[in-house]
Amino acid sequence: MNRAVFLDRDGVINEIVYFPEIGLLDSPLNANQFKLLPKVAEAIVVFNHLNLKVIVVSNQPAIAKGKMTIEAFEEIRLKMKRELEKRGAHLDGEYYCFHHPSAKVVRYRVRCDCRKPMPGLFWRAGKDFALDLKKCFTVGDSLVDVKAGQAAGCQTFLIGSLKCDLCRLMEVEGTKPDHIVADLYSASRIIERKINEHAKPDLIMSKTFQTSRVTKR
Repeated sequence: MNRAVFLDRDGVINEIVYFPEIGLLDSPLNANQFKLLPKVAEAIVVFNHLNLKVIVVSNQPAIAKGKMTIEAFEEIRLKMKRELEKRGAHLDGEYYCFHHPSAKVVRYRVRCDCRKPMPGLFWRAGKDFALDLKKCFTVGDSLVDVKAGQAAGCQTFLIGSLKCDLCRLMEVEGTKPDHIVADLYSASRIIERKINEHAKPDLIMSKTFQTSRVTKR
C-alpha cells in the first residue's frame, strides 16, 4: 500500500492573513492574499523524492460563512498549485471540508465527518490512494489537525513552539503530537530520516539474500 504525508493548508503551506479591520488572523480570502511560507516547496520536493503522496487536508469554512465565493476559493487553489509547481513541487491530492455547523449558507450547515478533528478527509484520501494510514504522516498548525491525524492513525507533526500556553492547551485537550517542529521543512527532514532509517534493514536483507544466492551457485 502507498504512504502519504497529509498537510493542512493555512499556516502550513501558506501564510495566515491579518485582517486589521476586525483584528483577526484568518485564511486568505482572495488570490492576492495567498503567499507561500518559506521553504514549503523545498519540503514538498523532499516528500516527492521519498515517493510519498502529498495530500492537502483542510477545513475551509469561509464559503459557508459567506466570506468568499467558490470561484475565489478556486483561484486561491490554482495559485497554490502554480506557485508550487514553479518550484518543482507536486501535490497528489487536495481534500477540503466546506461545512460549518453554524454556516450562513444553508447547504453547508452540516455536521459532517470530514471537518477536522474528524478524520473523514483522511479516510477518503486513504481509500482513493490505497494508503496505509498507520504508515502515513500529517503536519498541521493546530491541535485540531493533531486530533484528526491521530484519529486516522497517522504520525503527527505540530508546527509551533513548546511554550507554556501550548503545554496547558495540550493537557486540557488531552492531545499531544508525536513531534513539534518549527515549519514544514523541519518536518520533512525528520520524515526523510525516519523513512531512510526504516529502509536500511530492508536494504541489508536484500544484499544478504543476493550474496546467499551467489554463494549457492
